[in-house]
Amino acid sequence: MADSTDWFARYQPVRRRAEVAFWVAVLALQAGFNTLVQRMDRPSLALWQPLVWEVSSAIVLGLLVPAVVALERRYPLRWGMLRAHLPWHLVATLLFCVLHVAGMVALRQVAYATMGQTYEVASWAGMFAYEYLKDVRTYALILAAALSYRLLMLRLQGEARVLDAPEPPVGTATAPPPEPAARPERFLVRKLRREFLVAAADIECLQAQGNYVGLRVNGHDYLLRATLTEFLEQLDPARFVRVHRSHAVNLDRVAEIEPLDSGDARVTMRGGSVVPVSRRYRDALGG
Repeated sequence: MADSTDWFARYQPVRRRAEVAFWVAVLALQAGFNTLVQRMDRPSLALWQPLVWEVSSAIVLGLLVPAVVALERRYPLRWGMLRAHLPWHLVATLLFCVLHVAGMVALRQVAYATMGQTYEVASWAGMFAYEYLKDVRTYALILAAALSYRLLMLRLQGEARVLDAPEPPVGTATAPPPEPAARPERFLVRKLRREFLVAAADIECLQAQGNYVGLRVNGHDYLLRATLTEFLEQLDPARFVRVHRSHAVNLDRVAEIEPLDSGDARVTMRGGSVVPVSRRYRDALGG
């Protein structure tokens, strides 16, 4: 059985295409089935009419999927944040419906015009009310699919967290509590129902990934729920330096620094990773 990490690494170059293909397939199947249902319910209709209705709807929904995913990243729906973030998503369902209806009506009008006919909306209010009831469910399904997929990727890639500080030993009342460690030395990684420790010194480079920071450790990638700025504050500043708005490196694991004509640079790590360096942060590398 192949290592899941190897599979995950092979998946990365085609990940974006696979994600797009998934939504295209889902929306195409939905449009096809809905067209057949419309045709069965109203056999007097020419086939092209329900086909235009459903394809126009599917195209606009497909264009809205990235916006829904981006909004969830900005206002994540985690348990402790529901009260603050859920209202944003409720408002977003209204905007989602407005864009969906406006977009599909425009596409239908163009399609009908090419057939020498006119597409008219009898009642905009009635159409919005009808479509909103469906769009709320569609919005929720998009969120559910995106969150499920993200959870699967986390399980395959591995999620790290800083180990909790040890409980102070029970002693006499006069005994002062031990000083907590200034910086974490190890991190607990959960991956595919297994847990193991990684040393902070083994981190090669770091990359900001939305609400997470990606850790490159001994050829493997893990995610830790924190921003890059927050996490760097916990690491040794003499060893870990920021070299880009979204990247940081372990100086002990830098193999080569390549200056570029633009004033930026590239860093090649001992493990083979290549990290961009912006002019703003070049001094952190010592020149």
